[in-house]
Amino acid sequence: MKTTTTLSAAVFAVSTFASGSIAQAEEVTLRAVSAFTLGTAFSREFESFVEWINENGKGVVQINLVGGPEAVPPFELGNAVQSGVVDIANNTTAYYPNLLPTGDALHLAENTIQDQRANGCYELVDGIHQEQMNVKYLAHAGDGIGYHLYLTKPVEGPDLSGLTIRTTPVYQAMFTQLGANLVRTAPGEVYSALERGAIDGYGWPSQGVLDLGWDEQTKYRVDPSFYNVDVNVLVNLDTWNGLTEAQRAKLAEGAAWMEELNNDNADRNASEYAAQAEAGIETITFGEADAETWIAAARDAGWAAVEEVDADLAQQMRACMTK
Repeated sequence: MKTTTTLSAAVFAVSTFASGSIAQAEEVTLRAVSAFTLGTAFSREFESFVEWINENGKGVVQINLVGGPEAVPPFELGNAVQSGVVDIANNTTAYYPNLLPTGDALHLAENTIQDQRANGCYELVDGIHQEQMNVKYLAHAGDGIGYHLYLTKPVEGPDLSGLTIRTTPVYQAMFTQLGANLVRTAPGEVYSALERGAIDGYGWPSQGVLDLGWDEQTKYRVDPSFYNVDVNVLVNLDTWNGLTEAQRAKLAEGAAWMEELNNDNADRNASEYAAQAEAGIETITFGEADAETWIAAARDAGWAAVEEVDADLAQQMRACMTK
């Protein structure tokens, strides 16, 4: 496991203000960090969750939202919540693949988090997080938000040969299979890479492009979308186990409330597409045959990558995540 010495000093500073131990506190305050800039698309549901807890959990549990990537860099946040430097993290499996190698399966899901809670899949994923990462998998956002390829130049089909694409583990296997040259950068470096011509495009969900200003350097969006966003609320397991039953119940109640917000994503997608069009991003829509090739590459390459890590676990996850 990576040490926490490289984590932002801001988190350590905040930790000194923490109240007494969980066991002693009548009302406990938990420290939280988001992997995404506060106020942007993939921090939105988490911030609503924090507000809900702080309103409905008075006298039981409160959350101090320290900040976003300025507090802990996104690719270090998994280590921070694993070790207890922060109590709660709003994070995506794409930012902690070293800690949860089969986590890529979450964005391959074809059903909702409510479906997964009903069919036992939630318990499976929670158990993996607890065993491999020392965290409680509390809540999940992103259902109904697909990924797209965004480009500075047009393509005529799913062949990405000759293109340099910014990637994350989410779509690395897919874009590799389709022939792209891949570059991995932090989100904060994408704008300048596009501006310099160092990359020809990037994968990103339907929401959030305008939040980051990337629309200024983006000319095209490829349809159809693929995969589903996974943004997860993780709680350090030692912190979770140290909470009272009432404190855990309030957090679980807030998690269920937050997950219902996924129902708004279809309308938000539509609004985002309209805003992208207004910003000058043109849509490249593949024909039926190319669309089938595109989606098949996403599905098959994605599951093959998970199976390569752990074939038995991949089979269990696929059985409860796909229709």
